[in-house]
Amino acid sequence: MPDQGGSRQNVTFPSNGREAHGYLARPPQGVGPGLVVVQEWWGLTSHVASMADRFAAEGFTVLAPDLFGGATTHDSAEAARLKRELPVERAVVDLRGAVGFLLGLDGVVGDAVGVVGFCMGGGFALLLAAAEGDRVAAVVPFYGLPPDPDFDYRGLTAHVLGHFGEHDRSIRMAVVDEAAIRIGEATDVRPEIHFYPAGHAFMNDENLLGSYDALQAGIAWQRTLSFLWGHLG
Repeated sequence: MPDQGGSRQNVTFPSNGREAHGYLARPPQGVGPGLVVVQEWWGLTSHVASMADRFAAEGFTVLAPDLFGGATTHDSAEAARLKRELPVERAVVDLRGAVGFLLGLDGVVGDAVGVVGFCMGGGFALLLAAAEGDRVAAVVPFYGLPPDPDFDYRGLTAHVLGHFGEHDRSIRMAVVDEAAIRIGEATDVRPEIHFYPAGHAFMNDENLLGSYDALQAGIAWQRTLSFLWGHLG
């Protein structure tokens, strides 16, 4: 079913000759490192906006691009359709536009941003980091990998912190380990990977899959903040 709350768009930015949309959250002090937050397959929902607000409260200038052009849902079948119909290349273009937009904003410090992605967005976060090279300093995929298991990670220079669930049926631990090896073979990056005694989407407190785990989410959140500040601060 559609999400009656709708997309949480509040900003537009240029993307390869066209206009893209997203949700922008600024830190209380007005200045801070840039951070791209990449949505799950539900769309740019209230949960994504709340995550952006949480990171902004910690001192980051956050942009969450709307990869579905305004569509949101709380229905798994509809979410799968939206994800299936999203061209990977167009999504990466919009995400690259988000990086450029952030780096051009007043109040964004540094010449590189961080990227955090959830589920589908975790895979796109890694694709973006590989595409943007040294304009992404840190990337944090939550229970998500690129759709192509043979993806060539050359170009990725960002530090990588990955969060995955031991009981995630959609991404087996062995697949995560294989991806970490591929990153190490293709780059000078040695990913930091953590597995949690949890299922998929354990960070999503809207609990649409019934797998939210407050304890593990809290641990992953603190690790993520320390990691981002360590490489962006």
